[in-house]
Amino acid sequence: MKMYIGGAWVEGKEKIEVLNPFDGSVLDTVPKATPQDVETALASAARGAQAMAKLTAYQRYQILHKASELMAERLEDLGRTITLEEGKVIAEGRGEAARAQETITLSAEEAKRLSGETLPLDGASNGAGKFGFTLRVPCGVVAAVTPFNFPLNLVCHKVGPALAAGNSVVVKPATDTPLSALKLTQVLLDAGLPPEGIQCITGSGGVIGDQLCGDPRVRKITFTGSKDVGEHICKVAGLKKVTMELGSNAPVIVMSDADLEKVASATAATGFANAGQVCISTQRILVNQKVYGDFIDALKPKVDALKTGNPIADGVKMGPMIREQDAVRVNEWVHEAVAKGARLVTGGTRQGTMHAPTVLADVDPKMRVSCDELFGPAVALTRFDDIDEAIALANDSNYGLSASIFTQNIDWALKFARQVQSGNLHVNWGTMWRADMMPYGGLKDSGMGKEGPKYAVEEMTELKLVVFH
Repeated sequence: MKMYIGGAWVEGKEKIEVLNPFDGSVLDTVPKATPQDVETALASAARGAQAMAKLTAYQRYQILHKASELMAERLEDLGRTITLEEGKVIAEGRGEAARAQETITLSAEEAKRLSGETLPLDGASNGAGKFGFTLRVPCGVVAAVTPFNFPLNLVCHKVGPALAAGNSVVVKPATDTPLSALKLTQVLLDAGLPPEGIQCITGSGGVIGDQLCGDPRVRKITFTGSKDVGEHICKVAGLKKVTMELGSNAPVIVMSDADLEKVASATAATGFANAGQVCISTQRILVNQKVYGDFIDALKPKVDALKTGNPIADGVKMGPMIREQDAVRVNEWVHEAVAKGARLVTGGTRQGTMHAPTVLADVDPKMRVSCDELFGPAVALTRFDDIDEAIALANDSNYGLSASIFTQNIDWALKFARQVQSGNLHVNWGTMWRADMMPYGGLKDSGMGKEGPKYAVEEMTELKLVVFH
């Protein structure tokens, strides 16, 4: 596929191969962008920001609503594209495509809801005869840097609100999974978006990322990815607005009164979807010592039942990791934990990009499989004595994106909600759950700012104050 910059679909002198993670076959190629391509995209985006700002809120709604309708017509192609380039099973690929359409629909509605407020200035000692109100205006050019693991929906979570707010947007999709973002770009152009309202530039973040994020014409950066890259972007960004959706090692607390079958089912669903390559994937499972053995007995058969293989085939429950080097890393961390005293309950093997669903018991919280972000198909079990110890273990992390508890005790649940340092908190389900309309974001090193179209639109606008004297 070509990339879209300067209002045109363009080739590049060099190409990047887009590979199927399952078998390594070449799906397509995309251009390897150069610094000159970035300049072309930014100059075009600056013009596009002026064009977008001239559209009425209703016109922006119409464009996004039409885009949603076109996505509905193309859902099967979008779902298959996600699966082929990213490796998640086809049911998850189709599910992501449907969610992405919903995200664009929500963004369309938010275009009509941007508003300010009137201010009671006469409530101030010097406010007699004054009338004040606020206006929300676009930031201008938004840079959207997106990850591989949700190559369509996370692009939509950035592009949809950016356009709804009246900005132009430069999308830099993950090098491994650019095809979904390019197809979304075509959808938006087919829906009537001004030709320079969007740019989709493909290439390595290490080559073009700093130039894109550091340019003063970009007034807002929205990024999803690793903590280290997010921190680097913040350093090169300069004085501009940023939203950072970063990493996690999400904890699940299993109390003594939990329904263990429900916990086991939720763990199989939330710990191994997309081969564990989800920021809010269940990773650390903190289990009350009274039910520790029984929980392992309930969990093992459910994990063993996860059928792995070619993700495009119906019935497969877990596909490959995105790159073999990632599968190698996960396997090294698993066996390092075993060497230090953890117990391998099931899994632990690897073949190419395929890593078996893995359960580790008796994990010391200081082991890498627990204290770092694993981002792979393994969960780590650790015992605790009481709710206070469980909360302390949950909080013993630099991350704070998602956490959950299983209990029927309302006092424990409320204590968990008040005291666990996490942006998303779930009671009686795993950590991996998201509705696309909700405010989504983390605490601590898991980032800053919120996604979800209603909340992202506010992040992608500036507030102006007007006073009549």
